[in-house]
Amino acid sequence: MMEFHENQARKPFSGLVMLYHYFRRKAVNRQTVRRLRELSPEQLRDIGLSKHDISHWE
Repeated sequence: MMEFHENQARKPFSGLVMLYHYFRRKAVNRQTVRRLRELSPEQLRDIGLSKHDISHWE
């Protein structure tokens, strides 16, 4: 006779979790780009970036 736990799906929500992480990562990336665009060229240079670098992430 099969035990109860043997009949359950291993990771039933793994696809939903992957979608959540994908969209969360996109939201964080958009927020990062938005914050970087607010910085002056001098501030960007201090962290080793330029406005041109930021445009590649959009």
